[in-house]
Amino acid sequence: MSDRVVVIGDALIDELRDDHGVREFVGGAALNVAVGISRLGVPATLIAMVGDDEAGAHIRSYLADFDVELLASPSLYGSSRAVSVRSGGAEPHYEFNEAAQNRRVRFGEAELAAIADAPVVVVSCFPFDDVAQTLELAAAVGGARLAIDPNPRSGMLTDRIEFVRGFEALAARATLVKVGDDDAALLYDAPLDQLRARLVDLGVDAVVATQGASGASIEAGEIVVTRPITHLAGDVVDTMGGGDAVLAVVAAALVGGAPAGDDDWGAVLQYAMDVAAATCRFEGALLRLPSSLEGTDLDRIGT
Repeated sequence: MSDRVVVIGDALIDELRDDHGVREFVGGAALNVAVGISRLGVPATLIAMVGDDEAGAHIRSYLADFDVELLASPSLYGSSRAVSVRSGGAEPHYEFNEAAQNRRVRFGEAELAAIADAPVVVVSCFPFDDVAQTLELAAAVGGARLAIDPNPRSGMLTDRIEFVRGFEALAARATLVKVGDDDAALLYDAPLDQLRARLVDLGVDAVVATQGASGASIEAGEIVVTRPITHLAGDVVDTMGGGDAVLAVVAAALVGGAPAGDDDWGAVLQYAMDVAAATCRFEGALLRLPSSLEGTDLDRIGT
């Protein structure tokens, strides 16, 4: 077995429109996690759909810059794109193109070999409401140690009930599941604590629950640790990559085996909060280390 984590999910172009103009970032929840894991010093492979177009070239170049191996599934619709409209201080409004709404991941020989050799397999923003794809995913991951973030997007969600069914079937065999307030509201129309309790009942080994400004918690058997958000220098600029940063830190920590007790889990969660806080002090979703706030370096230039 290698030390290379495999991440399965989405890769896209985030197009941000606000009162200051239009900017583009390479993104996607799974891509953000894969890049984040690599930046934390753990080799990573991303399995995602990427088009053979200009946007796809940007995605491939970006992943190469951060030493992330890409196993790209072909796309009939080009590369995925998410348009985020943020105007007048209102909540962001997202629109997804045809490729994003019809994303499909292929599990060929190379993908299956990478999964079989991985110490941890992370799944984020997967189309669990696509029954055929979910069955293919379940067969592909086999007995792998799984870390899952459902990360549903209303603009890509076609069947909420089926999404929940597919997500829970895989979550029941997961080493770790990360969920947030928005996941609980969109998928279950319920508070986060209720979703956390349901995942524990399903048999998930460890549940990470993120609550925005209220911090986060980890429940792993009898162990329950909580941490508030980390206060760092500078203003919060963009919260888009905060949750992905948390998942990247926790997934990277699983490579050597699950933390052993309260202190170990607490240290992992504290570092996740530190990294998420640094990430949110830059525009875009690229994982930033707390050290990026010290002096001028490439991190401050942006993505």
